[in-house]
Amino acid sequence: MKKFLKSTIVLSLLITAFACSNDDDTPEVVNEEEVITTITLTLTPQGGGTPIVLQSRDLDGDGPNDPVITVGGALTANTTYNGAIVFLNETESPAENITEEVIDEAEEHQVFYVPSSGLNATFTYEDFDGNGNPLGTLFTLEAGAASSGNLNVVLRHEPQKPNNGTLGDAGGETDVSVTFNVNIQ
Repeated sequence: MKKFLKSTIVLSLLITAFACSNDDDTPEVVNEEEVITTITLTLTPQGGGTPIVLQSRDLDGDGPNDPVITVGGALTANTTYNGAIVFLNETESPAENITEEVIDEAEEHQVFYVPSSGLNATFTYEDFDGNGNPLGTLFTLEAGAASSGNLNVVLRHEPQKPNNGTLGDAGGETDVSVTFNVNIQ
């Protein structure tokens, strides 16, 4: 009986020693991805004129419906546009402006503007993170000669910064990507 009692006590001590942890590490905070249902680019011609609005709305997220993509008109050839992008979560009421979080976490985000080879457009970043690396919520678009093609807009989370301005070099995770069919006349 003594042997049984000793064995039980030793076994209990071992279980207690391994079950209780002296690990005081703080759990890692998980930054959950935000839902982005709507992307709106507003392009305002420098010197005045009517803004051109490009928008993608996907109110059912990963649901069965495709996003509704609209382009408010053609860009004017040889014109410079001031651009701004807004990211919204319209599954909430009122809609949550995700752009504010992107700006607050600028070191962890970058917006990329990737024109197809047929589209005569160049982009210049106009806002930067605290380290002087591009953010991209504000930009300048230079529309060159008449052309047409696709404009892919991609928000990356935790890209390598600095990078060479390409998605391949930036790495990170894509938060959202949308392609607009753009005409320059």
